[in-house]
Amino acid sequence: MSRTCVFFHAHPDDEALLTGGTMARLAAEGHRVVLVVATAGERGLASDRHDLGAVRTQEAHVSAKALGCSRVEFLGYEDSGLDGSAGFARADVSEAAGRLAELLHEEKADLLTTYDPTGGYGHPDHVQVHRVGALAAELAGTLRVWEATVDRTLLLRGLRLARLVRDFDLTPFKSAYTPREEITHRVNVRRYLDQKRAALAAHATQTTGGEDPRTLTALLSLPKPLFRLVMGTEWYVERKRLRAR
Repeated sequence: MSRTCVFFHAHPDDEALLTGGTMARLAAEGHRVVLVVATAGERGLASDRHDLGAVRTQEAHVSAKALGCSRVEFLGYEDSGLDGSAGFARADVSEAAGRLAELLHEEKADLLTTYDPTGGYGHPDHVQVHRVGALAAELAGTLRVWEATVDRTLLLRGLRLARLVRDFDLTPFKSAYTPREEITHRVNVRRYLDQKRAALAAHATQTTGGEDPRTLTALLSLPKPLFRLVMGTEWYVERKRLRAR
């Protein structure tokens, strides 16, 4: 039976990084996949471009096509940036949730994905995705909510290996994402890594900028066997099943 799955993300490129393989797998299996993005990501590290929001919006559409999405919607909120002093992070949760709930109701969504309570690594817009998504699912009566995350145990293991090449502080990562024992779903996406890589590559503006190496650049430079190892699983937490209204 075909299902409708709505993937709610904060910025363009988040969908490819955290849930791209799951989206491609569901689409390939005949399900309807809908991408909803809260902001255009106009305060990303390539913010010296005056048209960054418009460019990143187009990149998201290219990514969504590679993943097999049937629909892409932007909620139109301002990117909050890392300080979270304005924009989506400060938006009224009830208002934003009401807008998302309307889409969930229209789509008769069977599944909504959001983020874990810390927003993965604490970005204010990601934390807001968690808040807004949880309320929207309740308002719409969406039965299943999966929080997209990363296995913290594996993340720390990989980062400790990376420290052999370049020293950096592991402290912020020790509370990032989700402990292994809380993860409820591990999705094998290895058959869909070509689509996931294409979706990552669509976000060209996010491969440069800032003082540190960019995550997208590092991932896209991995040889296929290592890319398969690193990106072949996606993780989710389903904390409770909601009752239909």
